[in-house]
Amino acid sequence: MSVAPARVAAYTVLRRVFEQDAFADRALHTAAAGLAPRDRSLATAMVYGTVQRRRTLDHLLQGFSSRPLERLEPAVLAALRLGLFQIVFLGGVSDYASVNESVELAKRDSRGGAALVNAVLRRASREAPARFAALTEESPQAAALRHSVPDWLAELWWIQLGPQAARALLATVNEPAESAIRVNSLRSETEAVRAALPAGCAARAAPGWNAQPGLPELPEVLVLDGPYDAFGSELFAQGALMPQSRSSAVVARVLDPQPGERVLDLCAAPGAKTTHLAALMRGEGEIVAVERHAGRARALAQTCLTMGAAHVSVVARDARRFQDEQGFDRVLLDPPCSGLGTLQSRPDLRWQPRRGELATLATTQRELLDHASRLLRPGGTLVYSVCTISSPESDQLIAGFLGANADFELDRAWQILPHAEHTDGFYIARLRRRGSAR
Repeated sequence: MSVAPARVAAYTVLRRVFEQDAFADRALHTAAAGLAPRDRSLATAMVYGTVQRRRTLDHLLQGFSSRPLERLEPAVLAALRLGLFQIVFLGGVSDYASVNESVELAKRDSRGGAALVNAVLRRASREAPARFAALTEESPQAAALRHSVPDWLAELWWIQLGPQAARALLATVNEPAESAIRVNSLRSETEAVRAALPAGCAARAAPGWNAQPGLPELPEVLVLDGPYDAFGSELFAQGALMPQSRSSAVVARVLDPQPGERVLDLCAAPGAKTTHLAALMRGEGEIVAVERHAGRARALAQTCLTMGAAHVSVVARDARRFQDEQGFDRVLLDPPCSGLGTLQSRPDLRWQPRRGELATLATTQRELLDHASRLLRPGGTLVYSVCTISSPESDQLIAGFLGANADFELDRAWQILPHAEHTDGFYIARLRRRGSAR
């Protein structure tokens, strides 16, 4: 029996993720390179969904097998997870195909495990949807199991947002991520890019913000309603567009750089925000982009070249040790963070950070913020942004910084939540340094 190309690609990626700790998005990019757009979209849904729902899937699977899951062959476990995800969570796919093709996949790589896959998934097709429906959300721990996140993360959001919003957020992080692109005005125009998109990939203007008054509009952003390999497109190669979520793109708008100013972008790679700043400045003025890792700095410089951002100077240095006597009119600090606002687009990320790591990250973020503040001229603007939903990395950190720095004031802060805005979760704070600009 043949297996659909999308399932073969998904199974291959899942084995790499579960057995080799590969990043799902990167492994998928390789495995799905030759697939038709529809098959690529299906493979993406299977990979992302199976990785995201791993905890829930394992809980359900253990109820259908007398063998502990950790004692199963990796190939068998991957086939079981993939098949069960389709049965319970993926609409529009027949249980017959999900079961039979998962069995075929197990036959290829396991030593006699296909019979187990067949028995477990056939029973699951009858019982698993009802068992999943019976899982509750009454407590953080119950909601964590139903929505497949670590207990500590559900507990964090329960405390930070309240039970109702936490439940809504937990449900959203398993939905497909919004697909958006930013048109690069240094190379093209919005309507030209829209017209050049392939048939079947409808593009609409970025919607307004639902629950975040004061956030700027994004006329340069298009939201896509069809599958599109933006990074592999000719438009990307030409520098006409940058794949970027609305919440990421709005950061540069919040900083609001003006032509002719001197702007600093710390922790700048991979360069989506750097090149957005350059476009908003219409190529006039100076941008210094600092990136710690030499390889990423070289890639950033190439991205700036492709995007026509000729007035960007890339510096390969630890941002905490970067010095500049002239100072800057505006500073953007987008430091490393837990990434908890990007769980839809980065499916394996929910399993990587631990609760204790948030404090370690916050310490580094505070060091970076303290240093960034010293590089800002009096009267200047500093924007701190992180793609997370974590108080220790956001409002608590900013409150501590302001308490120790009387010459800074908070102009505005926003916490973008995926269930409210249907884009990545971000915290953005705009600070101003008291005094007169030079």
